[in-house]
Amino acid sequence: MSIFKKKRDDAAGSTDDATADVDSETAVLEPVEDVEPVDHRDDGPWDVSEVDGRDGRIDLGALWLRGHPGLELRLEVDKESEQVTAATAVLGESGLHVQAFAAPRSGGLWAEIRAEIAESIERQGGTAEEHQSPLGTVLRTRMPSAGPDNRTVFAPATFVGVDGPRWFLRGVLSGRAAIDEAAAAPLLDVFRATVVVRGGDPMAPRELLALSLPPDAEPTELPADDAAEDDDVAATDLNPFERGPEITEVR
Repeated sequence: MSIFKKKRDDAAGSTDDATADVDSETAVLEPVEDVEPVDHRDDGPWDVSEVDGRDGRIDLGALWLRGHPGLELRLEVDKESEQVTAATAVLGESGLHVQAFAAPRSGGLWAEIRAEIAESIERQGGTAEEHQSPLGTVLRTRMPSAGPDNRTVFAPATFVGVDGPRWFLRGVLSGRAAIDEAAAAPLLDVFRATVVVRGGDPMAPRELLALSLPPDAEPTELPADDAAEDDDVAATDLNPFERGPEITEVR
């Protein structure tokens, strides 16, 4: 697993580098056969009370993340507050954007959020479809934008969410992982192995759980070239939490 890189969050929402252009004439989201819904927390993600120590996971404060060979972890930092707002695991041409939020004791936040995300995407001319998976219900989405030669291209993203004890963990698969199950598999393994450290302080539902740099990390700013590339990728205004990107589109 590579060295940590910090990425400044200069706008209201930040983006990751693992975004795929998908031509409207050639790209089709493969349908997924419905599977019997399961208790998707039987195999993670976990609450800190359910594990015996970090077991090699990387300590990011509210999240403990499992590494994977070849995986690069990028931490998004709010420019003004210097607060780490999200973690993005990048593996090849794929990315997994992860954030955790406070949730009510009654749970059920993921169902509400899915509906809000789908409504927002469809209002902007995109598509959003629910599918059953071993992690429960996921939301597969595509957002249109103008590409070369005035052809429409789409940026796919797959939203996964898990309701835990007084927390909600959300992941966004982007790039190849959003349309290719084989590419998504190792990132979903990272998601399932994640441990959420909610803490005992009172928090409003949907409030972002605080992340931090790992104690032994040696963070570096992204090179200027990478920062320039980020300017070509913009976050759409889809976030019901008002923090971090929900989907990205290529302009």
